[in-house]
Amino acid sequence: MVEPKVFKIKGTFRMGDNPRQPFTRYVPATSDEEALEKLYSDLGSEHGVKRTEIEIHEITEVDPSEVEDPTLRELLGVE
Repeated sequence: MVEPKVFKIKGTFRMGDNPRQPFTRYVPATSDEEALEKLYSDLGSEHGVKRTEIEIHEITEVDPSEVEDPTLRELLGVE
């Protein structure tokens, strides 16, 4: 079984008439392609944003200890 990695994805998306909304998300995945698919799915369902309205600025693999979300930390087994 492949050990999941954590990817930090930064970018912007269009939200209504407002200027682009910046975001930073930590996504557990086995590859950066899988992390992007998960991000597109999550933002689309949460905000009704189409993939073409999401602009990715940076995607990097990070150490799980950098994650601040307690739910994700528990999922990753980080103390």
